[in-house]
Amino acid sequence: MKRTLTCTVLAVFFGLQASLALAKAVSTPENWDYLQPDREQVIASLNVVELLKRHHYNKPPLNDARSAKIFDSYIQMLDPSRSYFLASDIDEFGKWRNQFDDFLKGGNLEPGFAIYTRHLERLQNRLDHALGLLEKGVDSFDFSVDEELLVDREKAAWAKNTAELDDLWRKRVKDEVLRLKIAGKEPKAIEELLTKRYKNQLARLNQTRGEDVFQTYINAFAQSYDPHTQYLSPDNAENFDINMSLSLEGIGAVLQSDNEHVKIVRLVPAGPAEKSKQLSPADKIIGVAQANDEMVDVIGWRLDEVVKLIRGPKGRWYAWK
Repeated sequence: MKRTLTCTVLAVFFGLQASLALAKAVSTPENWDYLQPDREQVIASLNVVELLKRHHYNKPPLNDARSAKIFDSYIQMLDPSRSYFLASDIDEFGKWRNQFDDFLKGGNLEPGFAIYTRHLERLQNRLDHALGLLEKGVDSFDFSVDEELLVDREKAAWAKNTAELDDLWRKRVKDEVLRLKIAGKEPKAIEELLTKRYKNQLARLNQTRGEDVFQTYINAFAQSYDPHTQYLSPDNAENFDINMSLSLEGIGAVLQSDNEHVKIVRLVPAGPAEKSKQLSPADKIIGVAQANDEMVDVIGWRLDEVVKLIRGPKGRWYAWK
C-alpha cells in the first residue's frame, strides 16, 4: 500500500492486478449488479478518511454536518442539471443524509454504490427515451408551439414523476434538433447525428467500472473539505505520476473514442507515429502489440485502457492494426 499526500491532491494507491483487458464484465442494460465495492476499495476509503483526519490543514470533524455536505456534493456530481433523478429518489436517499460519516468511518461503501447505480439506471432510461423520440423522426417535433426550456437547472425542482422527466427530455431533444436545423442540417442528417450521439453515451455508460463509482463517491467526500482536495484512482494516480516524472511516452497521437473504436484525431509533430509514416488522422486502432507480444484486439475498449496499452518507456516498439 502506498499513500501519497502532495499539496492538496490526495492519491491513495492500493494493490491492484494490472489488466490490459476491458473490465471483467460490461454491463447489460438491465443489470448493474456487478458494480459492487471490493475489499481494496474499502481499505482505500478507510485510508482516505484517516489521511484527511490527520493531514488536512484545518482538520474539520467528520460528523453529521459533514455527512450532509457529502450527500449534497455527491448528488450534485451525479446530476448537476437535475435531469435524471426523481424527487422520490432524493427522498429515498435522504435516509442516509446524516449517516455518511458513520458509513465512511466503518468502511461501508454500499450506500454510495447504490446511489450511483440508481443514477446509471435513470440515465439509461433518459437516453433510451431520447432515442425513442428520434425514431419517430425530427419532423414529429412541433416548432409552431411556444415552449420554454430551462437551461440552468442547478436549482430546479426535482421531477415528481417519469412523465415530467419525459417532457423535459422531449424539450431537450427538440432544442438540439432546432439548433442543428438552424445550422443548416437536413432532417435525416440530424436524426443520424443525434442517434449516434445518444448511442455513444449508452455505450460509454455500459463500460462503467467499480473504480469509476468509487472515485466519484470518495471525491464527494474529499471535496466536502475543500474543492482542491481530490482522490486519484490507481489509473489517474499513475497518469499523474507519469506526467510529473515524464518517465513514459506514447505513440505521439491524439486519440478519441469513435463508437466501439479508438480513432486517431491528429499526429504530434515529430512524434513516433508521424515518424513511422504508418498512421494518419482518422485511422482507427483495432489492435495493439508491445514488442514481440501477441496482438491484442482493442475494439470496444475504453479509451483509457487503449492509452495504457500503447504507453511505455522510451524506445519500446509497438505494432498496431
